[in-house]
Amino acid sequence: MNDEEPTEGRRIGVHPLIVVFGVIFGLWLFVTLIIPKSKNTSTYGPGASPNAEALLPGIMSSDLVPSFTVTGNVVGMNAITVLVHPATTDSQVIALLQSFQKARRNQSLEGLLPATTPEDKLGAFAIADIYIFSEKQYARQESAKALGRGAHAPGEFYPSSIPYEVAMEKVRGHYAIDLHNKTKPEQASLGFGEEETGVFSKRYQRVF
Repeated sequence: MNDEEPTEGRRIGVHPLIVVFGVIFGLWLFVTLIIPKSKNTSTYGPGASPNAEALLPGIMSSDLVPSFTVTGNVVGMNAITVLVHPATTDSQVIALLQSFQKARRNQSLEGLLPATTPEDKLGAFAIADIYIFSEKQYARQESAKALGRGAHAPGEFYPSSIPYEVAMEKVRGHYAIDLHNKTKPEQASLGFGEEETGVFSKRYQRVF
């Protein structure tokens, strides 16, 4: 018979290199076809646009909104000072800031605070700085004026009975509105801060 008998040293079956390359090719297919699908899956919510601006996570409070009194209204600076009880907690201040934001968006803020821009086409609070204090001696127009001029305003030109550095540290909460600024129409914080100049009070914490 002419059938050849297996010779010593000859491998029978699929060559090991073919098996190795087959495994590598299979893994490559898996990585190429499966993983990119998960990477490209949209993480936007229903109805959201990929180009929509993502909202920064804010600090929320479910605490009761504290009672307050309007103590100052600086018309030329669109600024308002508000006084809350000295025992008011930070959580309650946040609740108050949230209530101001909700009222502004519902166009009912004018029922709580005096309008700062009554003639503006964007509304009664198109531009506003609302400062919350818990100490009566600082919840005054002088504090709002000092804060409105900014950290680097020369003191000799703008004398005040309440220095900027003192007023800044006494602010419990700050709600700033500028509807003419499309990229940052509003923001609020515990304490007080100026992102433009990098000046922040010790208790500063962004709320929204």
